[in-house]
Amino acid sequence: MAEHGVVRAALLVSRGTTPSPVADEVEARREHVSGEAALAAGAAAGARLLTPEDPEWPAERVAILAAATEIGVAGVAEPLALWARGRADPSVALRFSAAVVGARAASGYGEHLAAEIGHGLASTGCAVVSGAAYGIDGAAHRGALAAGGTTVALLACGIDVDYPAGHGRLLRSVAEQGVVLSEYAPGTPPRKHRFLVRNRLIAACGQGTVVVEAGARSGAANTANTTDLLGLPLMALPGPVTSANSVGCHDMIRSGKGVLVTSTAQVLEMINPLGAAPPVDPEPQARSSDALDPCTRKLHDAVIARDGASSEQLARECGLPLRTVRALLPEMELAGLVRRKEGGWMRNSR
Repeated sequence: MAEHGVVRAALLVSRGTTPSPVADEVEARREHVSGEAALAAGAAAGARLLTPEDPEWPAERVAILAAATEIGVAGVAEPLALWARGRADPSVALRFSAAVVGARAASGYGEHLAAEIGHGLASTGCAVVSGAAYGIDGAAHRGALAAGGTTVALLACGIDVDYPAGHGRLLRSVAEQGVVLSEYAPGTPPRKHRFLVRNRLIAACGQGTVVVEAGARSGAANTANTTDLLGLPLMALPGPVTSANSVGCHDMIRSGKGVLVTSTAQVLEMINPLGAAPPVDPEPQARSSDALDPCTRKLHDAVIARDGASSEQLARECGLPLRTVRALLPEMELAGLVRRKEGGWMRNSR
């Protein structure tokens, strides 16, 4: 294609006059592929075919794969075309995006975190990219959908194939609120090797990848390695040290390949565009007792919300002189920290 152009290359393939390495790749299917039939099947599924000449083509993300290939990184070739189903424009949706991936057999802990991260990212206008699989992928998509944001699903099968079958409704929801993408022609069934090929697109379509749960050898770990090869930020969430699902995440963090993150704000800090102010984690909620001097704080700790205590009892409890306690209590009452009842002094629960 690079040498002859798209039309000429297709003609050479159909005639069987391609060089030997190309012929070996296409010979088995050369006479059984119909572009017209593929377009008709795509149209029937409500999909459109995107090529590099289309305005919707995510050129910036695809360029990352092309650049890596040019410097000799294997297995990350840019896609020749993409099938798209959904309302969102991929070129717009992927301008600010993050991939969220993880184990299919995810724990409740992992699915909860994936949904939280997906919701948090989508709430800030960041598109959530994942693979629509069971477990972490599905939870991330649902979190983004719940936030009313954009999410992008990349399939390892034809755009008209609901895989996994149990996520048919989820994929329709993604198409309504975001976009479903695949580089495989309509009708192409899912196969193990296609998931590994697809993972390079997930890695490239995010400005960084967040791994929520991953085994030592897994599809998520494969996506993480590709992210690292492409020079994009790789992040991992820690899990219980006894969990096999988090072994891969812990290895990424321990090796220095992945950055430990625990919140949406930390993810955004890693993928924020150059020159933008990094987000910060919210400050802990201030307490009314935070600004108290040591003596007043000690007395405040001695006062409980129920069962009022006398000044003498409080003095014994906190170890302050009785005169000091009697001087501080009225000041604390004016500040709204304590109140006096018939049974003695009580903490103001508000």
